[in-house]
Amino acid sequence: MQLARRLGTLDAVVIGLGAMIGAGVFTAFAPAAAAAGPALLVGLALAGIVAYCNATSSAQLAAKYPTSGGTYAYGRAELNDWWGFLAGWGFVIGKTASASAMSLTFAAYVLPDGGMWQRLLAVAGIWALTMVNYRGITKTAGLARILLAIVSVVLLAVIINNVLVPVESTLTISTEPPALFPDVSLYGVFQSAGLMFFAFAGYARIATLGEEVRDPTRTIPRAIGIALFIALALYAIIGVTLLWALGSEGIAATPTPLRAAAEAGPWASWLVPLVAIGGAVAALGALLALVAGIGRTSLAMAREGDLPGFLAAVHPRFQVPHRAEITLAVIVTIIVLLVDLRGVIGFSSFGVLLYYFVANLAAFKQTDQRRHPRFIQVLGMILCILLVATLPVWSIAAGITVFVVGALGRMIASRHRPAG
Repeated sequence: MQLARRLGTLDAVVIGLGAMIGAGVFTAFAPAAAAAGPALLVGLALAGIVAYCNATSSAQLAAKYPTSGGTYAYGRAELNDWWGFLAGWGFVIGKTASASAMSLTFAAYVLPDGGMWQRLLAVAGIWALTMVNYRGITKTAGLARILLAIVSVVLLAVIINNVLVPVESTLTISTEPPALFPDVSLYGVFQSAGLMFFAFAGYARIATLGEEVRDPTRTIPRAIGIALFIALALYAIIGVTLLWALGSEGIAATPTPLRAAAEAGPWASWLVPLVAIGGAVAALGALLALVAGIGRTSLAMAREGDLPGFLAAVHPRFQVPHRAEITLAVIVTIIVLLVDLRGVIGFSSFGVLLYYFVANLAAFKQTDQRRHPRFIQVLGMILCILLVATLPVWSIAAGITVFVVGALGRMIASRHRPAG
């Protein structure tokens, strides 16, 4: 059974933005600042360039292949089954870890003291959003609009709060003009870009919904471009605001730089609690989009035999991949109760950057319905590999291990799969 085409351009843009803003603004700036220092904005710009290359490749492919699965489907169609599996496996594993991290992030903003109650709240969050997705994709888009509106108000308040700070009360203001090219290592800038790319990966969710948008040939490329442009502009404004309020060392020193920025301004008494609410809501928005994206990619992989076949079921009434989403919720529940994965940004970036390497390669090989010159796809492939190579060592090791395990599993399963 096919999924129903119920989403328009605005719906797709909102789902993509909800994933990008939730994942990026509240989680990615601190480790990126630790890597690049005062060159944080250079790393952000580089991540934006990589995201643009990947987005144009995804849009070009999505216009030709308007189906669920995103780059998993594109890799199989334009390259071969193994390239498709590489992309799909990286997406599902990396984003499952991200879903666990986002659910814990949501709970940490609501119950900062930690403990088992925090983990139970994280579990409640994942199941609540799974039920929203279960009821149909239009319910997902509707809730995404509400969450995105709340987060946007919070971010606007933080920006205004720090723009209005008098110069004498901003401790990080220096009498020396900022260096145009800060004295930081190129390695640190690339690592920062790889970590910040985690924030941009949300537009992949738009491509994975290819089977559920109306007029996909036109809608998907437009939605990806609009969502990416808005997110990049917002990240740039937030990055400048955080550097102004805290400096790069201040951003790197706290896991919650937006909260620290709120505390530095004149509205701290009421804005700090509001930022806590915004962080919780943003994590929910990212989690909502993750459930939708992982479910659709798992559906596509199950249809082709790369994941267990029972995951390929589509609900007869709500027309969603209900078994895939319920299975994801069970797996995330187990992870959340046993492990704290809030530090998985590097691991997630590893999987998603390889996912987009396959997208760029597939778009490069594409011969018809081309929309963009091939040099953009070549640049995208080169930058994806460079960013992967400069991620933290443990992220690379964990990513390679997971991909080897997945490849071995696929080879073993293929030997027992009936021919034809």
